[in-house]
Amino acid sequence: MKRLTINRGAILIVLPTLVVGGFLLTSIGHGQSPETAKQLPGEPRRLVKPTILIIDRVGKPTSNEAILSAAAANAALSTEFVWPFGGKEQHGWYLYTALIGRLLGTEEGPATKGFAIALARWQQTAGLVPTGVLDEDSLNAIVAKWQAARIKNRDVAPAEQLVTVSAAEFYDPERLEELRQVEKTTYVAYQRMLAAAIKDPSLHLAHTSDGKLGSTEKFLKIISSFRSREYQEKLRRQSPNAGRAGLAINSPHFTGRAL
Repeated sequence: MKRLTINRGAILIVLPTLVVGGFLLTSIGHGQSPETAKQLPGEPRRLVKPTILIIDRVGKPTSNEAILSAAAANAALSTEFVWPFGGKEQHGWYLYTALIGRLLGTEEGPATKGFAIALARWQQTAGLVPTGVLDEDSLNAIVAKWQAARIKNRDVAPAEQLVTVSAAEFYDPERLEELRQVEKTTYVAYQRMLAAAIKDPSLHLAHTSDGKLGSTEKFLKIISSFRSREYQEKLRRQSPNAGRAGLAINSPHFTGRAL
């Protein structure tokens, strides 16, 4: 099975069946042609690179049929595309849809023509083939773009810049106290973001009367926190196959800003 290869300088995180002209999603198997391959239940998809361009050199859309095909391909890939990151298998890129949309300058979903056209225009500016399909080359390029925008500071936060957050604010409510320290200004920014999200009724976040996330709410909970160099090295020894992408040598967690 062909898998997406992420550059080892890739992201932290928390960032993914049909025939479309030259774009085919086929089942796993060696020596099978696209015409005869059959999908087994629960089997992940692999990607044969798309070849149809959906915009011309000036960014004008081409045929409506090609755009619809690209949109259908994106809808499938967003949940079915299998790729490795940090020694773990990832399924689809739907978790990153909002971030991808922000990069592309669109609020439309992966299954839409608008998303495909916005992606094709971005692909063109990035020096990629403008197929409008979020394939492995495009996902690699997007990840690299995000990575370039990450903070470069890896200095260990001094104790006076850290605050211990309550267990209820973490996705894992049983997280040990020494693993619940975050950088103070980052925590204040997180609280502002959380307050704005809770006020948005369209998000339907479970919350308490005093503006805190409810105990049953899992969205927007804190996932990570400050790590010392010693603790990071301990994690690396425990997961030797994670690599630098999954567990960096010089981790942003040292700053206490990676939540």
